[in-house]
Amino acid sequence: MGSRLPAVLLVSVMTAVKMAPSAPTPAVHAGSVVQGADMLSARSGHTATLLPDGRVLIAGGMRRNQDFYKSAELFDPKTGKFSPTGDMLMARVGHVAVRLKSGKVLIAGGWNGYGVTDEAELYDPGTGKFSEISHLLTRRGRPEATLLQDGNVLITGGADSGGAGTNIVAAEIFDVAAMKLRPTGAMHSPRIAHTATLLSDGRVLVAGGRGSEVNASAEIYDPKTGTFHDTGSMLTARYKHTAGLLPDGRVLIAGGSDARDWHGTLNSAEIYDPKRGTFTSTGPLNDARFKLPDEAVLLRSGQLLIAGGNRRAEVYDERTGKFSVAAGNTGDARHYMTETLLTDGRVLMTGGYAYSPEATAQTWIYRPSLTD
Repeated sequence: MGSRLPAVLLVSVMTAVKMAPSAPTPAVHAGSVVQGADMLSARSGHTATLLPDGRVLIAGGMRRNQDFYKSAELFDPKTGKFSPTGDMLMARVGHVAVRLKSGKVLIAGGWNGYGVTDEAELYDPGTGKFSEISHLLTRRGRPEATLLQDGNVLITGGADSGGAGTNIVAAEIFDVAAMKLRPTGAMHSPRIAHTATLLSDGRVLVAGGRGSEVNASAEIYDPKTGTFHDTGSMLTARYKHTAGLLPDGRVLIAGGSDARDWHGTLNSAEIYDPKRGTFTSTGPLNDARFKLPDEAVLLRSGQLLIAGGNRRAEVYDERTGKFSVAAGNTGDARHYMTETLLTDGRVLMTGGYAYSPEATAQTWIYRPSLTD
């Protein structure tokens, strides 16, 4: 027999080789959502901006329709509590807030209780005060603002009034050196409730939104030329959705709604590949949701956190192309809430409203899994 294996053992070895499983799919660690301290005021449609010292500036928003705030407050992750800071110069909701490279925060546009505003102001975390700066070139309610690699800010779309058919095609640049707005090339389509995502190469992907109708179109802004050009259309027309840059440079687009709003919420998701200029489908959300934070949070794990528009939060893993639901929840759907990545890797989630226009002061903390 020499070194030959017994027949029974040989069969066992062959069976084991034949039945050996393929490499396991990496697990998605969804983390958990726990309740935090209440804000000083109930808010939806507000902004939340991480400051250089790790605190978060919460500004504006509304308690209910036509009850807008000019107040602002600060969240301190060391104490888990909120404290007041200086008021904005005007009450506003549906505005934008961008932290500049100086650490100061640009606040612009939105509705102020009388209509759409073109006023912009600057928050200085060193003094805790807001100061007036140059006006926008166009009044804008619910525009998008994107910090460019050169430190300037691209502002796109929005509505110039509260009426229908008033969505904006114009774009403009907040010039940090001059501390004022200047024009840039116009978009090809008017948009509100779209997304504008900074790509790894410095360009900006503008996707979806509503012009005369909810659309699937997308375009790219090139800061080198100051112009927009069309890129592949999304697979699904959507607005009030969210978008996030993945570690590999692609962009996840998820959720939102079609023209039916509450009756047309979406659970679909898709991926934009900037190298090919195309969109492809990916695994769906577990829950349909809209009126989301404009930007999904990129966690340290490389996963994207999607929250708002539903009581549950989900994380997307580009390795599996799937969403996984986090433990815990926000108790109810929270529309137009905010989510802000803290310096310790947790995510602060604040405010929003459920199925009545009354906002909440409640907040939550998303805690990544310890294995992430």
